[in-house]
Amino acid sequence: MAISPINIASSTASNWLKEAQESLASAENPGGLLGALQNARNKPGSIESFFANSQSVATNLSMITQSSAQSAGQLAAQMASAAAQKRAADQLAMAQKLNPPPQQNFTPPQGLDPVIYFDDGSFVDTSSNILTMANGTQIDTTTGTQVIDTSSIISLANGAYLDTKNNIMTMADGTKIDTVTGLKITV
Repeated sequence: MAISPINIASSTASNWLKEAQESLASAENPGGLLGALQNARNKPGSIESFFANSQSVATNLSMITQSSAQSAGQLAAQMASAAAQKRAADQLAMAQKLNPPPQQNFTPPQGLDPVIYFDDGSFVDTSSNILTMANGTQIDTTTGTQVIDTSSIISLANGAYLDTKNNIMTMADGTKIDTVTGLKITV
């Protein structure tokens, strides 16, 4: 005598005996289209066969409906899971786009040399932004005004001042006079 395979214990079944009985019952009475075709061999024309076929057809149709509903539920669950995974992936991609990882092996751009020398003997100190001309005159490169060492300045009345380092007196109206020769330099 051959023993038919029965699913005796399932990891999710709380009552394995009931599950085994249902498995045996479904094996004896196949449902769906196969069950409908199997019942076509009954005796035609008798009321007994009509009722048996009606009940069998109803059972088979209910099994088809149940299978369709189950499949639709599984499809909906799969689609919801796929949509959730896509949303999570999109959010992760957006977060990575907004907060990119720091660059590796970054070399900062090369700045200017601390001092740039010119052919005529003048040079620019790029750290203090001062251009020193060949004659010693210093000019602030950001404002374009002459840089005067304040330690060599003597303030005079009416806004005039004397530059003792360069021997130049600047009048209140902007006139510059060489104090050694007494000649006007600019007006």
